[in-house]
Amino acid sequence: MNTKTAFHSSARVSAPVVLLLILGLLLAQCKANSSGVGEKRASINTLIVGGGSSHDFDRWYKQADAETLRRDGFATVRYTDNTDSIAYYLPDVDVLYLSNNQPINDPKVRQAIMDFVNAGNGLVLGHAALWYNWSDWPEYNRELVSGGSRGHNPYGPFEVTVTNPNHPVTQDVAQKFTLKDELYYYKPDPAGPGIDVLATAKAANSDEVFPSIFTVKHGKGRIVGIALGHDAESHDLPAYQTLLRNAVKWAAGK
Repeated sequence: MNTKTAFHSSARVSAPVVLLLILGLLLAQCKANSSGVGEKRASINTLIVGGGSSHDFDRWYKQADAETLRRDGFATVRYTDNTDSIAYYLPDVDVLYLSNNQPINDPKVRQAIMDFVNAGNGLVLGHAALWYNWSDWPEYNRELVSGGSRGHNPYGPFEVTVTNPNHPVTQDVAQKFTLKDELYYYKPDPAGPGIDVLATAKAANSDEVFPSIFTVKHGKGRIVGIALGHDAESHDLPAYQTLLRNAVKWAAGK
């Protein structure tokens, strides 16, 4: 009788133990699943802004550059050509990629961009965004671009030379490469924070060189300027794609 009673008592004690083991396994699985979700969210949230004149923004920025950045889960990309929507998206953005030359008219959006960079976030300025586009917003060129371009060579071939191969933005990029593009006459603004030149461009018929890839010494945000990007000759070029991914990664502080 005593032995039988002891046996049943042992069975009653072991049931909660089994339940605890099952619960532990379920919690471990949930943790593993949660970890997997976190890894997927580790991609760089990037907002590309396009739109304006003289360029096919949909083809080369909404499609080509977005595809370059999305490859292998590198970045999560949203594109807009509605500049009034920029401020709405910025709270969820790691890197703002401006490629547009269309106006950004809303004062609140302009201030949101300045605040975004001043908070230490990343800004990539592509091709047309390096122009002196907005005479009524001088702070943009002075503080964010630290200069700008008011002209360029006729579309054609020129050579790009990497002058700082040790910077993360120029990693795995050939020291020299040639492409067809608009060679922008970017010139630094003495009143701006200054730039660090990473690569220069030189036309075949001139000895003058211009910054082609550079970072801005903003002091708070991480800003990269990429003067290349008129059409397929740049956007489909592996060197350009590597520079773009490197620029977004560096701007995100990765």
